[in-house]
Amino acid sequence: MQTIVRNMKKWMLLWTIVLMPFSVGALRAQNITGTWQGTLKPPGANRDLRIVIKISRSDADESLKAVMYSIDQGAQPISAGTISLQGSTLKMTVPSIGGTYEGTLNSDKTSIAGTWTQGPSPLPLNLARATDETAWAIPDPPPPPKMMDPNAKPEFEVASIKPSDPNQTTWGINVNSSGTLLTRGTTLNDLLKFAYDIHPKQVVGAPAWADSEKFDIQAKPDTPGMPGMNQMKAMLQKLLADRFSLASHKDSRELAAYAITVAKSGAKIQKEVNATVPLPGFGGRPQFGFNVRNATLAEFASVMQAQFMDLPVVDQTGLGDTRYTFVVKFTPDPGMRPFGGAPSPPAATTDPDAPPDLFSAMEQQLGLRMQKTKATVEVMIIDKVEKPSPN
Repeated sequence: MQTIVRNMKKWMLLWTIVLMPFSVGALRAQNITGTWQGTLKPPGANRDLRIVIKISRSDADESLKAVMYSIDQGAQPISAGTISLQGSTLKMTVPSIGGTYEGTLNSDKTSIAGTWTQGPSPLPLNLARATDETAWAIPDPPPPPKMMDPNAKPEFEVASIKPSDPNQTTWGINVNSSGTLLTRGTTLNDLLKFAYDIHPKQVVGAPAWADSEKFDIQAKPDTPGMPGMNQMKAMLQKLLADRFSLASHKDSRELAAYAITVAKSGAKIQKEVNATVPLPGFGGRPQFGFNVRNATLAEFASVMQAQFMDLPVVDQTGLGDTRYTFVVKFTPDPGMRPFGGAPSPPAATTDPDAPPDLFSAMEQQLGLRMQKTKATVEVMIIDKVEKPSPN
């Protein structure tokens, strides 16, 4: 009987040792849940940004999850990728915007002293636990823009084309909610890439100024609503014909190209389910996370060939028109251009924390492969083009 009692005591002791870590972990998770808020001060910005992070636990396994809001930037909910609390150290990743947060929880669990990183310069972001009385109101997100009638065949009603300021360093191609096209520092090659989904190696007969002369464009459609991607491209094609006197014809040639396929391990990208408009978005410095929002793999391939790769890029994933949102972080090769910018500096190969090259990053982070191959692609043969006519 004494032997049985002694054994029972040993089992009870073992169970106590096993259960203690679980109890502490659950307590920590419980103590960090709630609403946290703080102010981010971007350098050079004309206003501070109020940040709210709501931390909760998953119903399935009680792991932590979080949703972030930037109140002064539209207050759209942004889901965290991973969030963990080890001791007093909180770590969170936000892949959709290429951001990370790391902070230290104070002893009474009312504040977190931390740093937000989304680019080359980390910024302090100290958070306080909010109560019902102190919590900032999160405004309703703005309604999605009204889309243009998909059957409409719009044209640009008014278009201003001006040479870019030679001291201007900004570059971009944007469509605002009213459907107006705005470009900054764009060359003829940039406009051809956007309008026709082609790489410069698919253009035959372009003049020397096609990649040196830069233009700013503001063009308003004659039809209300935000145009779809195909409508915007058709309008820009007509603008190029009208104002740049572009005349061309098509042909097909077998060229060296890169093909994007699904890796053997399978695609790791997530389908977009919360898009408010059917237009894709791209941007960000590759070293800190190149963001792809609401895009098909064909659209992703188009941007890769337009802004990073030395050859055309073709989508051979077979994933069709499914739209995805993801971030890929990579170290550009010296010959690549950051999105719309000058050639990248040589890769910092001695930096142990530098992200991998694009090819490795795509396979590791996205479950996609990009390999050089031969492919039959469409080419544009330019018959005539001139510098744009005056406004």
